[in-house]
Amino acid sequence: MKRAALFTALMLSLSACAVTDSAGLNAESANEYRSMVAAAAKKGQIDTQSATAKRVHTVFRRLVPHADAANRTGHPFQWEMTVFRDNELNAWAMPGGKMAVYTGIVEKLKLNDDEIAAIVGHEMTHALLEHTKKESNRNFGIGLAAQIGSGILQATTGVDGNLIDTGLGLAVNLGLDKPFSRDAEREADIGGMRLMAQAGYNPEAAVTVWQKMNRLSNNNDVFTKILSTHPTNNERIRNLQNELPKVMPLYRQSIGAK
Repeated sequence: MKRAALFTALMLSLSACAVTDSAGLNAESANEYRSMVAAAAKKGQIDTQSATAKRVHTVFRRLVPHADAANRTGHPFQWEMTVFRDNELNAWAMPGGKMAVYTGIVEKLKLNDDEIAAIVGHEMTHALLEHTKKESNRNFGIGLAAQIGSGILQATTGVDGNLIDTGLGLAVNLGLDKPFSRDAEREADIGGMRLMAQAGYNPEAAVTVWQKMNRLSNNNDVFTKILSTHPTNNERIRNLQNELPKVMPLYRQSIGAK
């Protein structure tokens, strides 16, 4: 029991030391972002002139003031948007507001401006809620606890803790990591819908994005539901539809409608 207590104290001490600092993470992300954009520019992958790129930047600029107003991190963001000429259906945001949208997601799904706002607002919310920082700190704690748990097991019973690593890893992955990631996605969906409504984009478009995604790539089978880090498309659609009555008044107010 004394040895177990020492292991627990060590875990708490190391976890406290490993907590990611927001300002440091934002600065590190900004450096990584600049390097990534510079490398892509050398390959001619940065799109600034197409109609798609111009639409994305227009939507982005309109959302930024509302994202700034929603920032509760204690650190102002220097928002940046880069449009990558790439067929991938992808968009992302780094800590501190460094963002990217791939032309593939706009052009393959034939997104209108409201639907682009849903994508951009979703990614902005990931940054505003500091999901990257929370997940990195949480994953460190889970990994450390698993390692120390194995050490306690071996110290108290003589059983090699490595024998359970595979099973424990799977249990942690399915029981802890995946639900957290899905929760983060749900939060980003709802937060993005709120931002787009405040900026005067119809939040109903957040639903149609995933209806379009369903037609292109249906991920609603049981296997995907268990193993995916993201909610299924149908889950997203239901959650967003349930949220619409709360955000439609914000949209009507933003466009001056009664």
